[in-house]
Amino acid sequence: MGEYDNEPIRGLPAVPPAGETILWQGAPDWETLARHAFHLRGLAAYFAVLVLWLAVSAVTSGPLTPANILPVIEAAALSGFVVGLLALFAWLIARTTVYTITSKRVVMRFGIALPMTLNLPFAKIESAGLKTAADGTGDIPLTLLPSERMAYLVMWPHVRPWQFKRSQPMLRSIPDAAAAAQILARALAAAADQPAQSMQPVRATPAVQGAGPHAAAAA
Repeated sequence: MGEYDNEPIRGLPAVPPAGETILWQGAPDWETLARHAFHLRGLAAYFAVLVLWLAVSAVTSGPLTPANILPVIEAAALSGFVVGLLALFAWLIARTTVYTITSKRVVMRFGIALPMTLNLPFAKIESAGLKTAADGTGDIPLTLLPSERMAYLVMWPHVRPWQFKRSQPMLRSIPDAAAAAQILARALAAAADQPAQSMQPVRATPAVQGAGPHAAAAA
């Protein structure tokens, strides 16, 4: 992982060396990211119930006066501000993130104020998984070799949720995740010099093996 100031190719801190080809590039869908990473729908529903409860209390407590209406207005304004702020944050994350799959590695560029890149050579990837939603968006978590360690907080939200002990970098909330997963599977298989198969859901044992020393089948 490293910081950089120059980007000769979008999403990459340097031009790929000879023999390396860019196979796919993408970024999170900000609305999906807002729903899944920030749980924006649940938060908005909670605030709506809170404001409704305050409004009902104001109506049933007696004649409406500025004193009992003001808390409802303040709660509604604060709720809208928080939801809007989180939505903006999700949009900024999606706008400043680029995921790249090449013939030899996975590169993750992220960071709103300070762009950073994470280079993951296929030799460091033990396996990969796939989780898709009904709309086609999905996540591709990458299980690294046991010797590789990633800081969960530094990687968030580009990391598989709740995997603190052995963090898994993740291409998160990407459109048409199945197509990206297929490209990655073929690249991993080619790097391991093995035939490609299909990725399994992330809740099952990942079946896409990387090009590391213990690699077996690919996706």
